[in-house]
Amino acid sequence: MVKDIIMIIFRLIGESFRFAADALRQNKTRTILSLLGITIGIFTIIFVFSAVDTLRSKLQESVDKLGSKTVFVQKWPWGGFGDYPWWKYVNRPEPSLRDYNLLKNRLEYAQGVSFEISANSRTVKYRSSSVEGVGIRAASQDFNKTWNLDFQDGRYFTENEGRAGSPVVLLGADVAEGLFDGNDPIGKSITVMGRKLTVVGVFKKEGEDMMGMSQDKNIVMNLNFAKGIMDVESQRYDPTITVRGYEHIDLDEIESEIRGALRSIRRITPGAEEDFALNKSTIASNQLDQMFKMVDIAGWVIGGFSILVGGFGIANIMFVSVKERTNIIGIQKSLGAKNYFILLQFLFEAVALCLMGGALGLLFVYLLTLGITAAGFEMILFFKNVVLGIGISVAIGTISGFWPAFSASRLDPVEAIRS
Repeated sequence: MVKDIIMIIFRLIGESFRFAADALRQNKTRTILSLLGITIGIFTIIFVFSAVDTLRSKLQESVDKLGSKTVFVQKWPWGGFGDYPWWKYVNRPEPSLRDYNLLKNRLEYAQGVSFEISANSRTVKYRSSSVEGVGIRAASQDFNKTWNLDFQDGRYFTENEGRAGSPVVLLGADVAEGLFDGNDPIGKSITVMGRKLTVVGVFKKEGEDMMGMSQDKNIVMNLNFAKGIMDVESQRYDPTITVRGYEHIDLDEIESEIRGALRSIRRITPGAEEDFALNKSTIASNQLDQMFKMVDIAGWVIGGFSILVGGFGIANIMFVSVKERTNIIGIQKSLGAKNYFILLQFLFEAVALCLMGGALGLLFVYLLTLGITAAGFEMILFFKNVVLGIGISVAIGTISGFWPAFSASRLDPVEAIRS
């Protein structure tokens, strides 16, 4: 019994696609114009979702570099100020070396605590070669514990180099390529802010980063050396204390320990407002989710109108198809065809037509993603969006084809044959 039902369904599907193909072949203009709404709607929705998902994926990769167990102690919070008066943020103190040293000794859940500063758009030189727009970072010894560092050449600072403030430096891949043009940079001396530093390591190339967090065009020197050439606690260098907790400790517990320790260090009384911000990757992720949620809604609204028009077009085709095949329906019913058989036959035909329009829309999206990728920005048509496009096509076909199919199934066989 089950086998017979399955065979009937497959036969219905096959016949439905054949009838849909016949409708497309016999009435090309009418059918194509009717399918155009479905095609445009699916194209709009899936293209928007593909663009958003690609952008979200690339931004999330950047956010993930921050680390799921990493907390940044800073003056300014991420994500805006809300109802908090901006001048209270301005009056906050910057994270200091005193905060860093005391915090490092008090935290039990931290596998690494580093003090970091940064200066942008500087020029570094090696003999007659120079690279402009380089980001200079100075960090304490635990920098390699708070960030994931991969080297293509050389090594990280030793404990003795960090403690003594030795003039050594780590180069990003682009900086090394620009200065040394493929030659071995290890052991060579470069000029940074008028001082000579010896290259001891080169970071592995990371590629483009949409949030500017790639190390490719950065250099890193140890903090004790940097103290001699810049004011490491100055606001213009954006001092930050980075704390990376142990993986087995919950992020809320890590954050709570940091908050309690820092309130104690800064002698903030119970109930008083904090004068520091604890930033983490989840803040950035939530902001991205909110932003892209609005873009998704816009995609549904824009594509929804086209799909609505396309749905009416499919319904119109199906009513015409029922009218043209009324006598055939009468013959089928007189030979014993059940009402559900007639209903499913036309319903599957409507779905088949929508799938044709949806497939055409998906094809256009795929071709456009290839073109955008060839132009230099990688765009991906995710499999889930393909499934979504097919699902929308099936849903629209079912909704728009149900009433014509139901009307066909209720026809009287004698009246149908006479027509």
